Amino acid sequence: MDTGAPASRGRAHRGEKLADWADGRVGVFGLAKANMRKIFPDHWSFMLGEICLYSFVVIILTGIYLTMFFHPSMNEVEYHGSYIPMQGILMSEAYASTLAISFDVRGGLLIRQIHHWAAVIFIAGMFVHMMRVFFNGAFRKPREINWLLGFLLLVLGMFTGFTGYSLPDDLLSGTGVRLTQGLILAVPLVGTYLSMFLFGGEYPGTDIVSRFYSIHILLLPGIMVGLLVGHLILLFFHKHTQYAGAGRKNQNIVGMPFFPIYLAKAGGFFFLVFGVIAILAAIATINPIWTIGPYRPDQAGAGAQPDWYMGFAEGLVRAMPGWEIDFWGHTLALGVLIPLVVFGLYLAVIAVYPFIESWITGDDREHHILDRPRNVPTRTALGVAWSVGYIVMLIGGGNDIVATHFDLSINHVTWFVRFALFAGPVVAFIVTKRICLGLQRRDRDKVLHGRESGVITRLPHGEFVEIHEPVSQGQLYLLTAHEQYESGEVAPSVGTGQEGREPTRAERLRAMLRRGYFGKNNQVPKVTVEEFEDSNRSHS
Repeated sequence: MDTGAPASRGRAHRGEKLADWADGRVGVFGLAKANMRKIFPDHWSFMLGEICLYSFVVIILTGIYLTMFFHPSMNEVEYHGSYIPMQGILMSEAYASTLAISFDVRGGLLIRQIHHWAAVIFIAGMFVHMMRVFFNGAFRKPREINWLLGFLLLVLGMFTGFTGYSLPDDLLSGTGVRLTQGLILAVPLVGTYLSMFLFGGEYPGTDIVSRFYSIHILLLPGIMVGLLVGHLILLFFHKHTQYAGAGRKNQNIVGMPFFPIYLAKAGGFFFLVFGVIAILAAIATINPIWTIGPYRPDQAGAGAQPDWYMGFAEGLVRAMPGWEIDFWGHTLALGVLIPLVVFGLYLAVIAVYPFIESWITGDDREHHILDRPRNVPTRTALGVAWSVGYIVMLIGGGNDIVATHFDLSINHVTWFVRFALFAGPVVAFIVTKRICLGLQRRDRDKVLHGRESGVITRLPHGEFVEIHEPVSQGQLYLLTAHEQYESGEVAPSVGTGQEGREPTRAERLRAMLRRGYFGKNNQVPKVTVEEFEDSNRSHS
């Protein structure tokens, strides 16, 4: 009886030879051995980055499909497609091909909506993921470069989204492009030249859609893929961050291996993300260009709004008074130029924050244990203040929609945004900081006196008190694992013969900021061993 064993051994032998050949040239076996068993901690918040990655994959796949049917041309044609209300209307080839994708290509509208929803979820996921990294301190050494890569991915994702929703050449996207041209013209000296270069002549020109198309499908995605690969390589190269807990420290990682457990879970999560995006695309219409109409330079639709991630930039422009000054025969449109500068500074602060905090703390150690936001109240308050400012600007970007929906005066809404843009972040900073300090005091009380049980008892002399239960060892570790920096003056670096010199301005600034982060009333001292032992003796 022939069992086929020799053939099986032959196939196995050929497979081994192929594996040896590949390993001898590219080191596949060594690379796999080093990385396939890499340990990853298990926490739901780490899935935020996976949502960004998987939605980006969906964007690429659906974008490839859409490029087969889209015509990036502003040549004017007369529409004779399936959508009856548009019959006989003059429009660009870009708009006509988008209508064809929506109504004539099998599955085209679904793919279009999946593409758009995936872009929205990608940028939203990036926002939330970076907020998690910020509030937990996951940007500290050695991950500053990875923070910069993630920041660039976010910014490029925003501009990729902007170029993408501008491609259909509908009235809504054309209004957004018109705003962009106004921002460019506000740049002193070179604004007009930049506008002529971008639009290929006077606005709107005939090249903007084709140029945006090349930028949208080639330039920006290519850069983003490179940044994403670098981001993932650094993620594998560095040890993964983990939350504080019993048995967890900077020198180890508690979790599960990448292969097979984490890889299997990640694969399942990809299909879950894709399924949610597909369901959204199937039941929730997004960017229905057929109800908006083709773009005309002499028209602007009421209630025109960009996608939410660009709304805060428009909010700055709408909230800014229309100031102008004449300078050497040139008019500076401050009502547009100042928001443009503030927008850039708003993003720049995010990019360089890890280096600012590292400079303030003077901490050059590696950190693999995440902070609890309550234990870093100044950083947490800054993050909440930034978020409140962002929300206020987002409201400003839709001031006309807010006014009509809530039956308010648009002037009142605009003045509210102007006031809240300065007062809101300050109030949010103060309130958040007090909440964090209150939570720190509660943690300190829990360590010293135990957890409130809800059981009330009466003492022999008649006093009613609540019974406190001691917390577990694991909980004690969690409540006392955080580090606290010294809040004193930063001593200047003095060498031989330099004793007694005055500190520089940078050193004085650093000392002031350090007191603002870790000085009195900016952190609650955690329980010392002596205080804990005294508390135990008093309770016993």
